[in-house]
Amino acid sequence: MEILRKIYFFFIDTMQTILLAASIFLVIYIFLFRPFQVSGESMFPTYKNKEYILTNLIALRFEEPKKGDVIVFKAPTDSEKDFIKRVIGVPGDKVIVKGGNVYLNDKFLDESKYLKATVKTYGGSFLKEGEIVMVPEGQYFVLGDNRPYSSDSREWGFVPEKSIIGESLFIYWPINESGFVKNPYK
Repeated sequence: MEILRKIYFFFIDTMQTILLAASIFLVIYIFLFRPFQVSGESMFPTYKNKEYILTNLIALRFEEPKKGDVIVFKAPTDSEKDFIKRVIGVPGDKVIVKGGNVYLNDKFLDESKYLKATVKTYGGSFLKEGEIVMVPEGQYFVLGDNRPYSSDSREWGFVPEKSIIGESLFIYWPINESGFVKNPYK
């Protein structure tokens, strides 16, 4: 009888531990951090296909995304998918793409910290070459780092603040690529 009692208490202790661990995981996953897998080449070479990034869900609840932040958001073309892009323009900014370069508020945007000098940015169906757009309140203008192969704000317009899931925080897989995601403008 004593052995059954020990088995019973061992089972109860194990279940409590599993439930506690699952509860902690759920709180972290729902409110704090969420994994995201890079799918495609739109952010290459900064982020590579199949890399895993930890996304900070709580940071953007206390402050707005800033120029240079890498954010994860619901894809404007398919809300079942998530996209990862770099914030270029915040509310009130004026964006123009001209001669293969991006201009922000009438000034050349120096992107040399994360793009090679040979990378050119051209207009799309939303933001045409030489056309100026003003980023409205509650919206963001985003671009992929691999400009020729990125579906971004040049094609489908602004990202609404309500579509933003979080800010990229840490690359954790593959291990040899791991490290914190840095904003080149901070």
